[in-house]
Formats: sequence, structure tokens, C-alpha cells
Amino acid sequence: MSKELSSGIEKAPQRALYKALGLSDEEIAKPIIAVISAKSEIVPGHIHLDSITDAVKAGIYAAGGTPVVVPSIGICDGIAMGHDGMRYSLPSRELIADSVESMLIGHAFDGAVLVPNCDKIVPGMLMGAARVNLPAVLVSGGPMESGVYRGKKVSLSTAFEAVGKVKSGKMSLDELTELENCACPGCGSCCGMYTANSINCLCEALGMALPGNGTVPAVKAERIRLAKKAGETIMKLVENDIRPRMILKKEAFKNALAVDMAIGASTNTVLHLFAIAAECNITLTLDLLQEISDRTPNLCKLSPSTERDMAELGASGGIMAVMNELATVKDKKGNGIIAGDALTVTGKSISHSYSNARITGDAIQPVSNPISPCGGIAVLKGNIADDGAVVKRSAVSPNMLNFTGKAKCFDSEEDCVHAIMGGKIQKGDVIVIRYEGPKGGPGMREMLSPTSALCGMGLDEDVALITDGRFSGATRGAAIGHVCPEAAAGGKIALVKDGDKISINIPEGKLNLEINAKEMAARLKKYRPKDDEPSGWLLRYKYLVTSAAQGAVLKKKF
Repeated sequence: MSKELSSGIEKAPQRALYKALGLSDEEIAKPIIAVISAKSEIVPGHIHLDSITDAVKAGIYAAGGTPVVVPSIGICDGIAMGHDGMRYSLPSRELIADSVESMLIGHAFDGAVLVPNCDKIVPGMLMGAARVNLPAVLVSGGPMESGVYRGKKVSLSTAFEAVGKVKSGKMSLDELTELENCACPGCGSCCGMYTANSINCLCEALGMALPGNGTVPAVKAERIRLAKKAGETIMKLVENDIRPRMILKKEAFKNALAVDMAIGASTNTVLHLFAIAAECNITLTLDLLQEISDRTPNLCKLSPSTERDMAELGASGGIMAVMNELATVKDKKGNGIIAGDALTVTGKSISHSYSNARITGDAIQPVSNPISPCGGIAVLKGNIADDGAVVKRSAVSPNMLNFTGKAKCFDSEEDCVHAIMGGKIQKGDVIVIRYEGPKGGPGMREMLSPTSALCGMGLDEDVALITDGRFSGATRGAAIGHVCPEAAAGGKIALVKDGDKISINIPEGKLNLEINAKEMAARLKKYRPKDDEPSGWLLRYKYLVTSAAQGAVLKKKF
């Protein structure tokens, strides 16, 4: 595309502006590559991205291109957690996609290297790249190292759960201060299999990132070498005209969903994979997700379920070793669950990347001895989740897989947290948080504060939580999110009353309110949705966003 601006007398004004940047005629004549960086001084996962972009630029220069760094916004979900800032986190994904589209087309770039690291920023950049469909490769900033507290590995989720421990008298304020000083030791995306690291791993499975993208720690020299290689790779993609939608085929998304199930990734990956697929005019469904989960063994159990972190997954062979194991698995029809011939940014098939990978540590189980014969995420359906809900099955205690309890209902996250901290939640309760969905929030906030409080107070193996909102990847316990339809869209989760019995059967994929059809119909007749009008961007988002079952993407026609 830049060739349109680098030749001909008519483009002399544009060349003059390029030269105002300090670019020479020789640099202007080469392919001009956008290095889209989420660098900021407020997000720990992004604070070091200048070093990544410098390495990417070196790789582009070495391979004969001209790199130009352009910015992206990014919200730290940990900092945004538990207040109105979280309403902007998921919506920011759409703004990022729009800005990638705007920058790439507005400046006629020939290709792009995407340099994100955290939660919404990774899928947002991929969505924009898929929409524009210019050659692109993604390289993240890498995961944070674990903190160490009194000889044990700790992370952000440990700090969140510690709040509940203090409230319940299990930890002192001095101990909390000691923990907060070491929980997050430096740059990188928070160290467990949380959303950022989950989606960065899945970028490898999709074929849009090089092997190691999800697991090489932020502080390692290997991360810099990976960034240089990404810079070299984009030049090959431009030369061979390999574009994102040539890579992001349905087989690639099925590969990513299988890896998702195998590594016990965050439930947020469901939203993000569905949203990226939508930009490629591919429809993914919760039924397909459940089908893949049923046939995919869970091979990894990482933080927050254990102390194992992303560095250990990498040292055990990483995502390519996981894929090589999965490549041996057949479904009931004898078909493989991994499409080995799917194209990647290397210009070769995904099997070329994983065929020589091997398990080299105990963070990955072989398929002959899996943690579970089925995947880490399960889809639940029932009379309060007609369109489905999701749960990170791999992070649920065995005694909570089949559970019935009495409902305690809240119309906001804050009201729920106050009740938990105030000792109003008892063993055997099923917490219901509604009006926190994409439309009702608006923004579909993460419920890490209430789930962490439950864990910290020792209630995570006795209390379930269901919501039309969503959960951080740092969440553990019987936390069921994405209940669809959401309350604000007339979903029956809005009809639940305090004291109602709710039954949860995760192995059978069932979620039901135990009242008869006549009572349900009577409540539905009286139902009047809560309707709060937000302002600014969130007002537009509320009226444009679709269901979580569709990835909470914005309507294309309205």
C-alpha cells in the first residue's frame, strides 16, 4: 500500500511528510511496516514494550523494511477491577480494533507487527488486523515472573484473595502489606494462566504468533530474540502476500479451542476467539466449544489452580508440546482434533512448528495420563441460561461439580462484595450477580473481587457464584459466567429470588432454577428490567453490543 505514496509526482506532499519524520528516500521506497505498540506507564504488562518494539524494529530493518511505531490504548484489568473502570475494559477491545483499522488504512502501511500483552489488547489488535487483512504477526511482551512470599510462589490472584483472608481474620494487615510488596515483582502480564497469558498462548495455536509467544518470560533475552524474529517474519509475509484471513480459517480456531481446553485457559478466551472469528466472517458457537471440550483432554493445571506459572509451562515444552500431544488424539470418528496443515505466520503449517516439540517438564501431562479426560472449560445450559453459560471446570473443586444451593441475589458486583465481606454469605449459598452483562453493566465487568473474597474467606468449596458478567482468568471455584440471555436483555437470571434453589451439574452441562414452569411464567409476566442509562462511549456500547454467546461484539448492522 505504501507504494501508492512513495512514487509519482502527485505524491510529493506525502513524501514530504515522510521526510519530516526523518525518513530517507531509500527508507520510503521500502515496505513500511506499522509496529503497533500498547506501551504505557500504567500497565505492568506494557511498561517494558519499548524494548520489544526496538527489537521488532531491528528485525524489520535487518530484513529490508522500514518500521514505524504507532500507539494503541490498553487498560490494566487488575487496576480497573472492582470499580467503574472495569466497565471500560471489554469495550476497549472494540476501540482498539477500530484504531488498528484506522491507523493501518489511514497511513497505507504494507503490514503490521502487533505488540500487545494484556487481556483485551491482544484480541483487539487481532480483530483489527483481521478486518484490514494486511500481512500481520503478533508478538506479546511476555508473562511476568512469579513473586515469592515466605518461600511460596505468589501472584496477583494471591493478593486479591488475601483481602478476604484479612476480613476473616486469617491474615494480618502487616502480612498483607508484605504480600502486596512482592506479589507482582516486575514487568509482564500477570504470571498465571489468566486471560492475557491464555490468549497469548492461543495466538500460537491460531498461527498468528511464533512459538514461545505465550510462555517466554518478559524479562528473558529470549523474548527480545523472539521480537526480532517477528520483525523478520513480517517481511516474509509481505513478500509472499500472506494475510491474516489466509491463516485465520475455521480449522485454526478449532485448533485454538482445543489448546484452550487442554491448558485450562481463562473463560474470557471464549469471548475473544468468537470475536476474532467474527471479523473473519466465521461463526463459532458454544455448542462447538462444548463438542471440542468433550473430546480434548486437560493436560495443564496452572495458577490460579496451583503455584505453577507460565515460565514452568514454557520450560515443559510450551504450547507446541501441548499441540504435539493433542495431535495424537482422535475423536469418535477417528479424526484428529488438531488440523496440522493449518497455515501460520511462518509461511508453513502448524505441524511444522509442533512436530519436533516434546514434553520436557511436569507442567504438561501426556495424553496417556491427563489431568482430566475432558477440557478445562464447560458450557452449561438450563432454564436460566437458555443460550448457555461457561465455567472454568479445571478450577472447580470436585465436590462443587454437582451442587444445589439457595440463591442470594444481587443487582451489582458492589452489593455482592459488601455482603461477602459483611459475613452475609453462608455455606450452601448460590450467589447470583446480574445486570453485569455486556448490555446491562454495561461493559460486562469481571467478578474477581467477589470470587477472591470467597476464596480468601475459605468459602470457595462451599459457595457457587453465577453471573451474566464474566470472570478474570485469576478466578477459581464454582464461578459460572456469561449467563445468556443476560438480565438486561430479558434473561431469566433476572427472575431468580432470594431463597430459590439453583442446581448446578457441571459434568452434565446443566444450570437450572428449581421452580415449576407456571411460577417461571408468572415471574416473567411481572418482569421489568432494571434500566440505568450510562453516558459517553458506554451509552453507544450498550445499544450496539451483542450477547456474550456471540463474543460480545458490536452489531454490524443497526
